[in-house]
Amino acid sequence: MPSSIQAFFKHDAASGVVLILAAIVAMIMANTPLNGLYNGLLAIPVTVAFGNFEIAKPLILWVNDGLMAIFFFLVGLEIKREILGGNLSSPAQITLPAVAAIAGIVFPALIYVWFNSDDPVAIAGWAIPSATDIAFAVGVFTIFGKFLPLSLKLFLLSVAIFDDIGAIVIIALFYSQDLSTVSLAVAVSGLIVLFLLNRFNVRTQGIYILVGVVVWAAVLKSGVHATLAGFALALFIPLKLENTDGQPMLEHLEHKLHSWVAFFVLPIFAFANAGVSLIGATMDNIFNPITLGIAAGLFIGKQVGIFGVCWLTVKSGLAKLPEKATWAQLYGVTLLCGIGFTMSLFIGTLAFEEQPLEYQVSVKVGVLIGSILSAFIGAFILAKTGQQETQPKQLIE
Repeated sequence: MPSSIQAFFKHDAASGVVLILAAIVAMIMANTPLNGLYNGLLAIPVTVAFGNFEIAKPLILWVNDGLMAIFFFLVGLEIKREILGGNLSSPAQITLPAVAAIAGIVFPALIYVWFNSDDPVAIAGWAIPSATDIAFAVGVFTIFGKFLPLSLKLFLLSVAIFDDIGAIVIIALFYSQDLSTVSLAVAVSGLIVLFLLNRFNVRTQGIYILVGVVVWAAVLKSGVHATLAGFALALFIPLKLENTDGQPMLEHLEHKLHSWVAFFVLPIFAFANAGVSLIGATMDNIFNPITLGIAAGLFIGKQVGIFGVCWLTVKSGLAKLPEKATWAQLYGVTLLCGIGFTMSLFIGTLAFEEQPLEYQVSVKVGVLIGSILSAFIGAFILAKTGQQETQPKQLIE
């Protein structure tokens, strides 16, 4: 591989760029004569059977239920590492991002509910604008906030981590249905096995993964969303225990998975879910309460909620601004939290899984509008405040 390509993939913003390209390709295919090929590809039936046990789903659901479980597994590994020994290991470090994340979930949801309170079907999408896409947000920050304090990037990452925890809880409580007692029992049994593997310091990674696959299949059949199995598996991966290759198991798995998730799992998900066909659509079809609620929730709810609560928390003395950061810079970061893309689309597929296609179109348009506005204006503010940071240095020189 040429050195220039290797350098690109090592850049912090590379995953965000690949995500954007995947979404653009999906939009092009969905709105051109390639529309039939795009929809046909996602509808390809895929079946995996083992004896009497069978999982038969179209390709898009394998992406949403299978590949995204790997994403949630990585998220779980990151959360466990940060809580046990990273940026979230002390109360002083977690207060500001924790309250910011809670506000970033609540305020967008309230705005969405305000737009859709009179529609019992649409109200199911209340959690869609509450999510933050960590890959996009960090990618934009890396490009436009390179002159800003590192503490702001850590704040953004911490908010996104708490946001992911909130999304996992929301999916478990509100988007699981028709629970199967037998399947849940198998899943719980698998988790007990994982606990014992951890407790007895079993060093073979493959055993953890094998039991994790069984847990995933059981959760998939149980009615609880299968992606939660990925997160649950991560909690039982030992943090410091060395694997059979002599490397800390959690850190090793996290390192191995990061590139696969960033450059394969998430782009494939974006390609499969961002293709919004606007052929024949009218303004009334597009700008409906669902679309407006999602777009306003992401763009307005995120920044108002996060920045407002951060201001109150700091002024009350409960927390401090990120080190060497200004209020203007923090405001730019709160805008980036409105980039909901991957997680918002994912929750949208769950919220309106049983509804006509029009609902998914509204979700995708709303997510794209809110995320694009948040990204562009957030990038502009970060770039301007970053220039201000460099001006004194230039004068001294």
